[in-house]
Amino acid sequence: MSEANGSPDPWLLVSDIDDTLTGSRADLARLWDRLKAHPGTIRLALNSSRPAASVDRTLADYFPDDFRPDAIITGLGTEIRLGRSFLETWRRQFIDWPDREIRKLVEGMGYTAHEDIFQTEGKASFAVSGREDADRVLECLRKEGIAFRSIYSGAADLDILAPEAGKDAAMRHLAGHLGIPCERTVAAGDSGNDLALFEAAGRAIAVGNAREELLAAMPRHKTYRATAHHAAGILEGLIEFGLLPEQ
Repeated sequence: MSEANGSPDPWLLVSDIDDTLTGSRADLARLWDRLKAHPGTIRLALNSSRPAASVDRTLADYFPDDFRPDAIITGLGTEIRLGRSFLETWRRQFIDWPDREIRKLVEGMGYTAHEDIFQTEGKASFAVSGREDADRVLECLRKEGIAFRSIYSGAADLDILAPEAGKDAAMRHLAGHLGIPCERTVAAGDSGNDLALFEAAGRAIAVGNAREELLAAMPRHKTYRATAHHAAGILEGLIEFGLLPEQ
């Protein structure tokens, strides 16, 4: 699967945070040092289901002091930030989507919305135990004529997204903004809510601790399954793809 990176054009690495980049501070620092040692080869975007305020706390508490990604995608692909500024060409797509009305409707059905910090424009998130109950919620939204995408992950996490949103759509928008073709994107992740990102990216890396929900459905023809866990698995995959040299 190896391929030498002889082109001067950059690649875009879009990586999940929780249990993908996090898990070992030493391995995260090692990956960051390797990326810094090859400037211009790989541009880095973080991609998290959590909203920006929550991610910022993790960056401050866990990541190396000099860690500076090129972009941060948060809220399951409803927010894109470059530096300290949100990308308005992306954000304004969700202004009119009825996230508050959806929350009121689903809570009226007896389900609990996640805390406000986990809600964004373009995303409404709930605790819904069981696929059958999740399907009941989705059918109710359809009957109300609400356009949406949905992701059900873990034991009880139901995320309702604006139809234009999602980790995959945000990655494509960011790549276009940066002038990087989608075939030069690499996704890295560990769970089922990274699947759409894996399908949209040119290449993908499933870290060694990836959950079965991702491993069972990932596009195998373009995905490298690392043996190392967390950030070490990302580094392993980048070396395997020829985007970073062996140490």
